Amino acid sequence: MSRIANNPVSIPKGVEITLNGQEVTVKGSKGNLAMTLHDLVGISQEEDRLQLKAVEVSKKSVALAGTFRSLVNNMVVGVSSGFQKELQLQGVGYRAQAQGKKLNLSLGFSHPVVYEVPEGIDIETPTQTQVIVKGIDKQLVGQVSADIRAYRPPEPYKGKGVRYLDEYVKRKEAKKK
Repeated sequence: MSRIANNPVSIPKGVEITLNGQEVTVKGSKGNLAMTLHDLVGISQEEDRLQLKAVEVSKKSVALAGTFRSLVNNMVVGVSSGFQKELQLQGVGYRAQAQGKKLNLSLGFSHPVVYEVPEGIDIETPTQTQVIVKGIDKQLVGQVSADIRAYRPPEPYKGKGVRYLDEYVKRKEAKKK
């Protein structure tokens, strides 16, 4: 059984946490996030630590306590330092350009792909083949990165496509006569 919930969530300086029943609100320098905990998970605050515990002794309750501990920790890290994912475009003519709340992608299609950036996410393009997705919500940063990658995932023969910066694409050998 997992023991993740036994570790307390440490609260860094500059982060305020408000507990209102099962509602948790986290405020920091980058923004604020809120979440409602499950009924099988209890939370308590002691000075600069948050402790999450399973309310009953059941497998589901213990699993939920570990899950919500990770989610609360991600909220604390997000409002204090934030999250980012880097994407890389590989292929001849593959380009990205951020324009306000839109991301224009040229990915070898007959038309440009325009991605509407959701609220709470910042997208930067330091070079034409690099996209940096930043935000305070870890789940949203990962989802936006996955949506952009899904337009043209890396293919195994030439390696062309949109990939994460540290992603390894296993290459296949072409067919021989």
